[in-house]
Amino acid sequence: MRSTGMIRKVDPLGRIVLPKEIRKVLNINESDPIEIFTENEYILLKKYTPQQACVITGEVLKENKEFAPGLFISPKGAEIMFQKLKDTSDLL
Repeated sequence: MRSTGMIRKVDPLGRIVLPKEIRKVLNINESDPIEIFTENEYILLKKYTPQQACVITGEVLKENKEFAPGLFISPKGAEIMFQKLKDTSDLL
């Protein structure tokens, strides 16, 4: 874990503001769900992604296939990936 050098105070309601720079780097937008974990004296925040969500489209469908541990792709995501590979490669 590395320090960003940014410090924020907790307000009277227990809230903190995530700096814009961090939200931008982690692609966190307004109203995105955030998971909160604790580990010893640390509070860990992680952008929430539903289990079995397609890594390309974000869709959670029963048709999604797991291609590696935790790597799910929906039928639409597979089409997008195939087209992108086709557009950028002479192999297909």
